[in-house]
Amino acid sequence: MAALYDSIGQHYRHYRRPDPRIRDAIVRSLGDALTVVNVGAGTGSYEPPDTAVIAVEPSIVMIQQRVHVAPAVQATATALPFRDAAFDAAMAILTIHHWPGLEQGLLELRRVARRRVVIVTWDPGSPGFWLSDYFPGASAADREIFPTLPEVSRVLGDITVSKLMVPHDCSDGFLGAYWRRPEAYLSDGVRSAISTFAKFKEPSEGLERLRQDLQTGEWQRRYGAILGLTELDAGYRVIICGEGSHCRARDGI
Repeated sequence: MAALYDSIGQHYRHYRRPDPRIRDAIVRSLGDALTVVNVGAGTGSYEPPDTAVIAVEPSIVMIQQRVHVAPAVQATATALPFRDAAFDAAMAILTIHHWPGLEQGLLELRRVARRRVVIVTWDPGSPGFWLSDYFPGASAADREIFPTLPEVSRVLGDITVSKLMVPHDCSDGFLGAYWRRPEAYLSDGVRSAISTFAKFKEPSEGLERLRQDLQTGEWQRRYGAILGLTELDAGYRVIICGEGSHCRARDGI
């Protein structure tokens, strides 16, 4: 996975700028944690301010693009180099689907967090949005690699789950960010910073069909109703384990 992000991470600073509304949701979920480990941290976009943060990231390219001064450790989620209960909280933002050992990584989050674990992920049980009509292979690939919410719960124990709505002008260019800006998916640069497209070589006919539908108005006819929305439930979820959710490690998936 470090090799993947050594490649696609080259353009993260330009296309994956943190969105303040998503940041606020993550910071609220962390509560009053004073020490946080950010696992699969990437460039550190959503690390909470005024908090002692240590980042864990396997890709040196991503570490070199970090936007915050918090120290970073080059390591993997499945072998965190910290003692038990070393932090108030552990966070993992759009990363758990990349881990080669999901169960071990989740248990590591729980091990190093005294009070809570906060995870942002995508629910493969959600309907998604219109993009899958053009790139069904990419959608199918994501549904295979993203863990389901019951799979996460079977490892961590009781969890609370809330929707993470995607703003129509989201500045963080993850896969669902451009749901109201369909022309963005035609950009090579945009797709180069999205891991789904980096791992799945989308058929050129999907891009061409999207381009033609935008030119002819067919896209607007089929999906134009969403243009009046300011935010969308595209399947992204915030998972909190700990304190009120009685987080406890269970046997594996």
